Amino acid sequence: MKPAVPPDPNRLDAPARIKGRGAASNPEGRFESIEKTREDDGWTHEAEPAPRPPTQVSEERARSIISRNDSPDIPFEQSVNPYCGCEHGCVYCYARPSHSYLNLSPGIDFETRLFAKTNAAERLRAELGRRGYVCSPINLGANTDPYQPIERRYRLTRAVLEVLAECEHPCTIVTKNALIERDLDLLVAMARAKLVHAFVSVTSLDNRLASTLEPRASAPHRRLEAVATLNAAGVPCGVLVAPIIPMVTDRWLEAILERAAAAGAPYAGYTVLRLPYELKDLFREWLELNLPERAEHVMSLIRQMRGGKDNDARFGARMRGEGAFADLIRQRFALACRKHGLSRVRDLQLDCTRFRPPCARGPQGELF
Repeated sequence: MKPAVPPDPNRLDAPARIKGRGAASNPEGRFESIEKTREDDGWTHEAEPAPRPPTQVSEERARSIISRNDSPDIPFEQSVNPYCGCEHGCVYCYARPSHSYLNLSPGIDFETRLFAKTNAAERLRAELGRRGYVCSPINLGANTDPYQPIERRYRLTRAVLEVLAECEHPCTIVTKNALIERDLDLLVAMARAKLVHAFVSVTSLDNRLASTLEPRASAPHRRLEAVATLNAAGVPCGVLVAPIIPMVTDRWLEAILERAAAAGAPYAGYTVLRLPYELKDLFREWLELNLPERAEHVMSLIRQMRGGKDNDARFGARMRGEGAFADLIRQRFALACRKHGLSRVRDLQLDCTRFRPPCARGPQGELF
């Protein structure tokens, strides 16, 4: 393994482990036109710890809220993301590069400079009421987690769920946070009408690893408790072992599926690590800081699954990878699912026939 290159103290994004954050630096995004450098003003000392960056939330009014895709390897066509950026700070998050479009860094900015779409429910109501709207399940959590910590304050995901419940519109939810239990009153009623399926993502069963890999998400055991709580209440909730990182999290694959089945999960899915754009360097940086003794081996296995590259964005290959190691993961997952009676995620059935457009709002709508 090549020795780690010592950080340049003149770089603004000099890597350093920050408690409670996943990224260790703040590199410029690929669309930024300004390069930042740090200058020593003589008031700091080398031994002085770096300040912890606070979470900053900006409120914005979205012009539209439903995103659409035609990707053949994603089991939904529509999604709603009430937030941009994610305080969970998962260092492996494939959504990090999206912060570059905001002229912000996919690094620390992604988990500290957040945007709340305060009119999410209002826009959703308007878009569901458009003439010609065709109902298909909406996913919450396709890009950033709908139950990240700031949801406790803003309650935008709950407001979106209230609109979907009112219209009897089906949805799926993906989260790493046990905060989903808060909305059981809505989810139970929707589940009875076959309008909701939930998924909790679990990457490992090691709390210490999770504290650096996904620092502000719920602890692994707490996520599994949420799976049990939802299923016991009648809300079908499966587990996503996602992403699987070779020689970092793959050792827990079978144990996670066993615990998921014990928690009543009816189905399971998985993906392997994806490293698009700036995420490649951020993840390498995390490896050098947290697992330096195996950093090169991990990257070597990733490249083996990606045709010799750090990332392969092709449909059909990007989620599962290719090659011997990817085949081994696929076989292990299939065997564990058969052993514990877990179905595939794509076998889900949601009812789109119950959808009713939202009631008209405003002075004229109240006349009828």
